[in-house]
Amino acid sequence: MSTTSRPGTHVLTVHLAKFGRSRLVPITLSTTQALCDYRAGLAATSDSAMFLCPAGHRVRYPKFNVAFGGLLDDAGITTAAGKRPRAHDARHSFAVRTLTGWYRQGLDVHALLPRLSTYLGHVEPSSTYWYLTATPELMALAADRLEAHTHGEAR
Repeated sequence: MSTTSRPGTHVLTVHLAKFGRSRLVPITLSTTQALCDYRAGLAATSDSAMFLCPAGHRVRYPKFNVAFGGLLDDAGITTAAGKRPRAHDARHSFAVRTLTGWYRQGLDVHALLPRLSTYLGHVEPSSTYWYLTATPELMALAADRLEAHTHGEAR
């Protein structure tokens, strides 16, 4: 992973991710700064991975899950059902929050869905639908848009 920044734009580049594909992910200024601070605090290493274990090697997914679970335990974080969130749940939250934001802004969600798919590293939007959870807010915004559309109103 690497970060680049241009005025008003912050992008995280994920190199050779799932299925060997790379992708660009827009991130906030605060996320860019946090990642830069993290990297600055690491010992010099020849490994180009963003997340490294104390020995300086890239963190493998199974080890990451163990560490993530430990952090959640230390912080006392659980869901309402008493289960721990998974790191992968962040992808679901990101997808839903992105769609919700687009609806709030009055944007063409259908036209933007391929962009969300790209952010998540999917080739087709059909792969992205699995990440969309029917939250009350998202469903209300979609219903409002549908109602406005069926009544001939532009939104």
